[in-house]
Amino acid sequence: MNSYLTLDDMQWQELIQRTTQTFSDLTIKRGFQYFKQGRVRSSELSDPSSGVIDALVQGSVAEPYQVRLRVNSLSDSECSCPVEGACKHMAAVLLDYAQQQGRSIHALVNAHSMSWASSPITPNSLRPRTAAGQAAPSPPKWRDKAEQLPTLPITAWHELFDICTASLGTNTQNSFYAKNALAALHHIKPPLPADLEPLYGLHAHLFVLEKLVKQPASAWNSSGSYIGYHTQVAADHVQDQIGRILKDGLEDIEPGEAFRERLDETKTYIRRSMLVEPRNRKFFAKVYMQLWIYWISPVYGENQQTYADELKELQAAEGDFGASLSRAAWLTSQSLMHFYMRQDEAAWELLREADKLSTLSAEFVLGFFHMLYSASEWERLARWLPEIGPLLGSHRNEHLSRYQDYWDAVIEHIPEAAERMWNCLASLLPYSKHIYQNALMTHGRWREWIDYQLSTGREPLELRVSDLAPVEKHAPELLLPFYHQAVERYILHKNRDGYKAAVKLLKRLAKLYKKLKQQERWDLFITSLSVRNSRLRAFQEELRRGKLIS
Repeated sequence: MNSYLTLDDMQWQELIQRTTQTFSDLTIKRGFQYFKQGRVRSSELSDPSSGVIDALVQGSVAEPYQVRLRVNSLSDSECSCPVEGACKHMAAVLLDYAQQQGRSIHALVNAHSMSWASSPITPNSLRPRTAAGQAAPSPPKWRDKAEQLPTLPITAWHELFDICTASLGTNTQNSFYAKNALAALHHIKPPLPADLEPLYGLHAHLFVLEKLVKQPASAWNSSGSYIGYHTQVAADHVQDQIGRILKDGLEDIEPGEAFRERLDETKTYIRRSMLVEPRNRKFFAKVYMQLWIYWISPVYGENQQTYADELKELQAAEGDFGASLSRAAWLTSQSLMHFYMRQDEAAWELLREADKLSTLSAEFVLGFFHMLYSASEWERLARWLPEIGPLLGSHRNEHLSRYQDYWDAVIEHIPEAAERMWNCLASLLPYSKHIYQNALMTHGRWREWIDYQLSTGREPLELRVSDLAPVEKHAPELLLPFYHQAVERYILHKNRDGYKAAVKLLKRLAKLYKKLKQQERWDLFITSLSVRNSRLRAFQEELRRGKLIS
C-alpha cells in the first residue's frame, strides 16, 4: 500500500470513533478473522486526498470481493459482496490499513469497548461506557484533572496516563506505540512548577516503559518472560531517555516540598516494579539505581535514616512478594543502601551473591566506582576495585578499560595502591589481558610485559611495530629472547612462509644487536644458525634474499 497518507494522533482517534459508528462489534471481529487469515490480497491507496483505498478480499467464493474503503467516510465505503452496508470485508481492509500505518489494530478491534467511543474526539471529552455499552456519567474533564496533578499522588498521574493512551491499544508494543503514547502524555501536560517538570517527564516515560515490558500473560504476542525484538528496541530507547532525564533533571532546580513528596512516591513505585521484574529483564533495576544516584542521594545527602528506612522496606519485600520476588534485584538494591551507609563489607557480600543468581551488568558495577570517583573517595575506591572488580571479568573490553581508568586515578592519588592493582589485574586474566598489557606498558614494567608475551605464546609478528617501540626504546635487550624463540618456531614449520617470517624477524634482530653494540655476537649467531640449518635449501635462499648471509 502507498504510505503517503499518514494519520496523526487526532486523526487516528477520529478513525476509531468512526469505526464504532460504522461497524458493529461482531462485524469488526469477523473482519479481524479475515485479516489474520491473510485474505486481504491487494490494497492500494487510489486517492490520497480523500483517503480512498481499493482492495481485493478473498471471501468464501472463488472470485475475491472488490472493496472501496473511504477512510475519511467509512459509511460511504462499498463492497461487491451481497451484504448491504458495512461488512467484514471492509473491516478487514480497514485493519490492514491500520497495520500499514503502524497503528494498533486491536484499538480498532476493541473500538466498541474503548473509552473514546461515546464522545467526540476532543481534548476535553473522554466518556467511558458501562458494561451495557451505554455512556457512563461524565467524569471530570481530563484537562481539569491534569491541572490538578501537582496536588495529586503519583498513582493518580498514572491513572490519567492510562485514560489518555487507551486508544493506542495494549498489544502492539513497539516504537510507534512508545512515540504516540509519549506524544499523548506531552499533550496533556499542564503548566508545572520547575521542580515538577522533570518528575512529570520521568513518570511519562516510566508509564510507557511499563506498558512495553509488563505484558499480561494473556496478551496475544506474549512469549513467556521474554519480549519481542521490536518491543525490546522501544524499551531500550525509552530507558535511555529515562537515564537522560535523571542525569539532567535537577540541574539548576531547587526541589520543593511537593517534589520531595512525589519523589518518595516515585521511589516506592520503582522499587515495586523492580522487585517483581523477571531476572532476564533489568529495566527497572537500572532505573532504581539511577534514581538514587542522581536524585535521591543529592536531595537527602548524608541523611542516613533515608537509607536505613529504604533498607527496611527492601528487607520486608521478601515476605511481601514471596516467590515472585526478583532476588537478584532485591540483593543489589540492598547493597546500594549499604553502600550509602558506608557498610562496604555487607554491600560486597550482597553483590557477589546477586551475581551468582544473575550476572550483574557492567554498568551497575561501574556505577559504584563512579560514585566514589566523583566524591574523590580514593581510599575507599582502592578497597572497592579489587573486591567487586572480578565481577566484570566476563564483560567486554570497553568496560574493563573503564575499570583500569579508575585504578589509574587511585594510583595517581595513592601510589602505594599499585601492588593491589597488579594483583587484581592478574587475577582477572585472561579476561583482563588487554588492560593488563596496556597497564604494564603505561607503568614501564617492560620485563613483566615480555614475560607475559612469552608465557602466552604470543608471536612478535602479531604485534605492530608501534606496540614494540616503547620496549625497544627503554629495554631493548628484553626483546632478544622474544625474537630468538619466535625465529626457532618459524624455522620448525619447514615451509616457505615460515622461513620468510623467520627472516623478517632476523632482520629486526640484526638492528637490535647493532643498537646494543653487540655486532660480534650477532655475526656469531647468524653464522651458527645458517650452519645448523644448511640442509634447508629454501631457508638458505630466504637468508640470502634477505642479505643476511652471502
